[in-house]
Amino acid sequence: MALPCKLRFAQKILPGAFVRRCLSTSSPASGQMTVRDALNSALDEEIARDEKVLLMGEEVALYDGAYKVSKGLHAKYGDKRVIDTPITEMGFAGIATGAAMAGLRPVCEFMTFNFAMQAIDQVINSAGKTFYMSAGAVPVPIVFRGPNGAAMGVAAQHSQCFAAWYGHVPGLKVISPFSSEDCKGLLKAAIRDDNPVVFLENELLYGRPFEMSEEAMQDDFVLPIGKAKIEKEGSHVTLVAHSMGVLRSLEAAQILAEDGISCEVINLRTIRPMDEAAIFNSVKKTNHLVTVEGGWPQFGVGAEIIAKVMESDAFDYLDAPVVRVTGADVPMPYAASLEQASLPQVSNIVNSVKRILNVGAEQGQMKS
Repeated sequence: MALPCKLRFAQKILPGAFVRRCLSTSSPASGQMTVRDALNSALDEEIARDEKVLLMGEEVALYDGAYKVSKGLHAKYGDKRVIDTPITEMGFAGIATGAAMAGLRPVCEFMTFNFAMQAIDQVINSAGKTFYMSAGAVPVPIVFRGPNGAAMGVAAQHSQCFAAWYGHVPGLKVISPFSSEDCKGLLKAAIRDDNPVVFLENELLYGRPFEMSEEAMQDDFVLPIGKAKIEKEGSHVTLVAHSMGVLRSLEAAQILAEDGISCEVINLRTIRPMDEAAIFNSVKKTNHLVTVEGGWPQFGVGAEIIAKVMESDAFDYLDAPVVRVTGADVPMPYAASLEQASLPQVSNIVNSVKRILNVGAEQGQMKS
């Protein structure tokens, strides 16, 4: 099998496991769907539903996508709806933005959001501000999507989370889904939205299967943008996370439950607009808060959550300072051991929770 251009280059300089992981697929059990297939399903349904929807990006057509998210779409819809582009992010992001201004609904794929830095002017200045600057006359219904955050073994220039970057910008909606249901329902919502949407997927979750409800398997399944989901209810501490951080939080909650600690895990789903009410209501119930993210700590998503809580009446309900669990404040190292040390681990969440609850080995189990 021939590899796409950027993966051919990656194969020369990166471990073989990285390339194999990019192309890997899994066979989910009945009632389950992988994140990759959920995204593919959303794209398929929306291209079929609306003739104005098109997908464009590097390797999305003939190769079925670098991560196989667009598998089968070019064969089904042809060159006018699924378009391979040259390796020029600024160029094809600009074309897609112009197409959106002209009335189409393009989905612009970045092979990784690290490459979106080449097109950041198009995303922020052209797409993000035109509706405002035109006094509402020119909507820009475009979705910028692709893998975000740290992968494995790809070092500093390919291991960055852009949630805080784009979440900082008025005029953009920013989505960071976790599960297959999130990905399908929110991508469909993003494509239908009249605003520019930055849709931050996670490479390490593409092949992971999740349970899908019967409702989520239907063509008309759409989730609301700006609404968080309580993945697990709890009473002692609130864990707020997005993307891979949700998985780590759920794993930590399971470990903490063995010590009698009940964690409420909130999946943000949307970074901008953020579901403040879901966070505040949970804090008022648990009186403790830990935020979890893969990005850097300074000016991060967790910092924004803490500021919102401090400025609200939920602050009066806190019984301990809020703690952030984040990536290390360093460029991502290449060495595997250092890479793991730079990313938030389940143990970091567990230790942070026990610290704010003042629960350690010597204290025994948490009292209900």
